This record gives sequence, C-alpha cells and structure tokens, in this order.
Amino acid sequence: MALHSVKVAVIGAGVSGLIAARELQKEGHNVVIFEKNKRVGGTWIYDSKSDSDPLSIDPTREIVHSSVYLSLRTNLPRHIMGFLDYPFAKRESGDPRTFPGHEEVLHFLEEFAGEFGIHGLTRFETEVMKVESKGNEWLVESRRLTRGNDSVSEEVFEAVVVCSGNYVEPKHGVVPGIEKFPGLQIHSHNYRVPHDFKDQVVILIGIGPSSFDISRDIATVAKEVLVATRPIPDLNMKLENVRNICFHTLIKCVYEDGLVAFEDGFSIHADAIIHCTGYKYHIPFLETNGIITIEDNRVGPLYKHVFPPSMAPWLSFIGLVHKETIFNVVELQAKWVARVLSGKIILPTEEEMMESVKDFYQFMEENGFAKRHTHSLRPFQSDYKHWLVEQIGLPPLENWKDDMLMECLKNILIERNEMYRDEWDDNHWDAIIQNDQLHKN
Repeated sequence: MALHSVKVAVIGAGVSGLIAARELQKEGHNVVIFEKNKRVGGTWIYDSKSDSDPLSIDPTREIVHSSVYLSLRTNLPRHIMGFLDYPFAKRESGDPRTFPGHEEVLHFLEEFAGEFGIHGLTRFETEVMKVESKGNEWLVESRRLTRGNDSVSEEVFEAVVVCSGNYVEPKHGVVPGIEKFPGLQIHSHNYRVPHDFKDQVVILIGIGPSSFDISRDIATVAKEVLVATRPIPDLNMKLENVRNICFHTLIKCVYEDGLVAFEDGFSIHADAIIHCTGYKYHIPFLETNGIITIEDNRVGPLYKHVFPPSMAPWLSFIGLVHKETIFNVVELQAKWVARVLSGKIILPTEEEMMESVKDFYQFMEENGFAKRHTHSLRPFQSDYKHWLVEQIGLPPLENWKDDMLMECLKNILIERNEMYRDEWDDNHWDAIIQNDQLHKN
C-alpha cells in the first residue's frame, strides 16, 4: 500500500493529545488539535477553582477540567514519566525531586509542546461539541470560548483521534443514607487545599491514590481522618508522620444528624465526607449511532483499547487505559495509530478485530474480571506494551521500567507507605539502569 497523509483532528491537548500530535506530525499527517483550555497540559494544569457542584452530580454545573490539588506530587518517579526520546529530566531551576510536584510535570509538557511546534497546531479555548461520521469523513463541530466570540464552526477531517482524558466525570459509590448527610460532601475531583477541614472529623470513601494523598494532606489540619475501604489495610503500615488517620470497613449507613456507621460496628459524627471513588469515561461529543457504547466504564468495542473495528482506522482512542505508566503507553499507542493511518502498518480485517475483542471480553468474564476494569492493564501491562512494541517495530523496552512501576505500586497499594517518595533510593535505581544499558550495548 502506498504511504499517504491524512487530515486528522486530535481532541485534547493533555499528555495523550500532545504525544499523538507529535507522532502524527512525524508521519506527515495534517494535524489540528482542539483544546478547551487556554494552554496545553490537560489535567496537569492546577486550577484553584473547582466544579460549581462539589459532588459534580449536577449536569448543568460549571465544570473545571483539572483534578489536581495544590500539594499533589507524582506517585511515579520521573524516570518513567517521560517519552522514549524525550526524558523527564531534572532542570536547574525546577523541582529537583525524583517525585516532583504537578508544576514540574506541566512545565515538562509545555517544553515538549514547544520543542515540537504543537502550540501552532492547537486551537485553544475551543470546545468540541460534536464528532460525527459522514460517509468516509468526520464532521467536527466546535465552539469558540473566547469572550465576545462564541461562534460555532464545522470542519471535515479524514480521521479523528480522541484524547479527551479520563479524569473529568466523577464516579460515585452507593452509600445508604448519604443524601441525608448534613455536612459538606465533595468528590476528590474538587479537592484543592486542606484548610476548609481544620479541626474537623473527615471521612474519605475509597483507598486509591487520591485517597492515599488527600487523607494525609487533610490530616495536617483535621481533628480526625477516617478512611472507609474494603478490605481494611494492614494496620502495621507505615504512618510515622500521621497519627490521626484510622481505617474502617465500608459505610453501613449515614444519618441525618451526621452520624456515620461503618460495617465493622464503629460509628462517629462527621463534619465532611470526601468521595475518592474514581472517574467514569465520558465522551459526550461523540456520535456513532450506537456503534460505540460506554457500559459500566467499558468503552467498546475497541480493538486493543484503541480502534473500533467497524470504524478503524479513521477513529481511534488514545489514553483510555489506566493502572500503568500512562506516558509510556500513550506514546506507543500514538506511534501505532500514526503509522496505521500512513499505511506503514496494516490492521487485521474488521472481522478479525471484532473476534479479538470478543475473545478479550470472554477472557475477562472467565477469569473474574469485572466489566468496569476493561481498560485496566494490570496485571497484563507488560504484555500489552510488548505487543505494541512488536507492532511498531521498536527494540524491546527496558525491564527496569516495569520493575520501577511495580515497586511504586507495592508502596502505594500494599504497604501504604506514605514516605516512599522521600525514601526512594536513587542510587540503587541508577545502578540498575546503568547495568541494563551496559547489557544492551
């Protein structure tokens, strides 16, 4: 097949959108990026404002894209947060830590965009209202958000790459009586600083990475912090610097007077409840007449989390996967998409891709994986990345990156070691990396 260039719309200028644009450009495609914000960076842009509805339930609420809180640091080392040819290196005037703050990540993304001319491809303050297939083309309807100019325009593209992010539409668990709670309720998406919780009893629902960080942030000012989770973590976990955090089973019931009862029999009057319950996929602008659906957080059907078989390769998704070093995965996905569009890589037939999707869904069901975990790569993240590497024709990835990821996950999810970022042994990992490079050479 002759190699060819296509006109591509990239939706979003966060991590996925930036690397997608770079890879599409490298393959000679004509790229236009649509970005609702005023700058690149996506969810890494800190905004002191939050949604007008603190629980983010009201569909008419004013939405703030970012979920970043002021104290946020990366929970992965910078070594595995860069790109293959563009590492997330330390800089003289920046945050020198191996696990830097969000400002340093944003600076890295802005430098990346500047290096590869991505700002010039981007239509800032432009919201995509609709993406719809029109025969062999895609109609993209967008709206300018600049003051005094809210005009709507339509443009036709040969291909669309959706990179709109996964951390905007909060998900909530079912808690009996929660609607009766008289105190403050917010979703972690809207948490920014701990000051509002001074001298309060605060309950966090969930024990993922956001709860891990926010509970410790709030504990610096709160009277008491309780984390409701299943199962209860090992109470011997490292909490050297935090004495006012305790763990309980899930909430059994919430009462009108602010009493919260847990399934383990403990109860307490609380001032605030923070829902650290994650996010759900939300792609409101995409119209496919039911070909692509979102059911229980499964976007599908998608071949290898990227291509819908009946619309491939002209529609693709980058960055849906999670529980993985997202910078590494989206770069590989972007290279794959860009080379498929140029004709360097040929996808299987629609029937073969659909059969692969069905096999994957059947594998999940037979092995007890819930539908909502469809796009979670763990524990198969290495297999997925190596498959992409083979498709693209790159050299094998370094083993130390997976080892480093697993070390971080062990600290966050198993040991609950709040100090791991500051106890990280750089010398140990530098020696491993150097040894790996010596063996490669």
